[in-house]
Amino acid sequence: MTHVNDTIAATSTPPGRGGIGIVRLSGPEAKTIVEGMVRLRRPLAPGRARVAEIFEVGAESILDEAVVTWFAAPNSYTSEDVIEIAAHGSPVLLRTLLKQCIALGARLAEPGEFTERAFLSGRLDLTQAEAVQGLIDATTLQQARTAAQQMGGALSRQISPVKRDLIQLIAALEAGIDFAEDDLDLMDDLEIARQLKAIATPLAALEKSFAYGKVLRDGFRLAVVGRPNAGKSSLFNRLVGHQRAIVTAQAGTTRDTVSERVDIGGIPVELVDTAGLRKELAEGGMLDEAEAIGVARSREAMADADVLLLVVAADGMDGGMLHSDDQAVMAGAAGRRLIVALNKIDLVGDQRTPMSLEAKFIATSALNDTGVEDLRGAILEGLRASSGTTDSITVTSARQQDAIAEALKAVRSAQEGFDGSMPHEMLLLDLHEALGALDRLTGATHTEDILGVIFGSFCIGK
Repeated sequence: MTHVNDTIAATSTPPGRGGIGIVRLSGPEAKTIVEGMVRLRRPLAPGRARVAEIFEVGAESILDEAVVTWFAAPNSYTSEDVIEIAAHGSPVLLRTLLKQCIALGARLAEPGEFTERAFLSGRLDLTQAEAVQGLIDATTLQQARTAAQQMGGALSRQISPVKRDLIQLIAALEAGIDFAEDDLDLMDDLEIARQLKAIATPLAALEKSFAYGKVLRDGFRLAVVGRPNAGKSSLFNRLVGHQRAIVTAQAGTTRDTVSERVDIGGIPVELVDTAGLRKELAEGGMLDEAEAIGVARSREAMADADVLLLVVAADGMDGGMLHSDDQAVMAGAAGRRLIVALNKIDLVGDQRTPMSLEAKFIATSALNDTGVEDLRGAILEGLRASSGTTDSITVTSARQQDAIAEALKAVRSAQEGFDGSMPHEMLLLDLHEALGALDRLTGATHTEDILGVIFGSFCIGK
């Protein structure tokens, strides 16, 4: 990107028609440019919205009535003069406004350039800037909450004391080397060990949180599998919240996979309904071609899924024993997350169906919605526990996780070196490497390549 003190402009609302469309400008000439294309009823004032008539430059004909707001530097998103023109959301009108801004001296903003200017001016650090895009991309409320936390500087605040302690330890070790022959009170070995541990512990917790953060950001894929007529599609529809899959009393209705993306507990989950798994038809012959293809696709969906939901019909069990097809699913799921739904419990009354299952199962009835909330809880169970995440900040960016992992690796290397009586000069190499990684995390040090990757993924106008 070009980093000069010029004025940029862009449409900040999504393409298409709408009630309102916004054209945004940032830079030293923003106010002058806008005053050249509108007739204000009252002069612009910082932080005040003004009604204005937009006219076509050169023709003097009125195009629209709009609201113009001036955010004076440094009290703006970019820390520069920012002006927003809120006009009616006609694509033709907004294109015309943008062309006039450019004709009067602005240039078209590059993707993410408004947020990049906020970062370069010190208005945001790099973790906060990345969270802006995370909030824009959020598809669940939990994703939005996490992004808002990071936009508010939660990750930076968690890193700040770690970085402070690291700098203090580096300073103490360097002082010990520089003034080794002087009569100074230097840090003893027990204190060095304690401080190294105090630095490593929060870094380890943040790195571990990425396991949950990645799932929160990207979601996961869950395949609903089982024998024909176990109620897979009915349970799938309950989880989706509407009739997405066709349901009939005839076994084998589902011949192909059906998928739907849903929000379960704030996590985006791709649910995949699959054809019933069976090797042969009940009366002798092999599966017909269509059903055989459906079964093959079911097995592909199982292989691609992060979590398997095995649906077993409670009324179809022989003496409480699983059918061989269900047993095969369980055997093939070894080492993977498997949830078993004992469905159609409404057909067996209060009877406690014995099951020779090692896996935990959830009793459900797709017909009357029994156990479906418990099933949703079971789907999410273990996600936070496996990552060690509580209500603290969660790392969702791979770039952030890489920087934290690099810092942690360097600190642990220093711990190993200290335990092996390595000279402090060598320990300092590791600690400076850790400090550099944390600087890259927040953007205290950066390269043009890193900024290009981060802000290039933003939409134009943000």
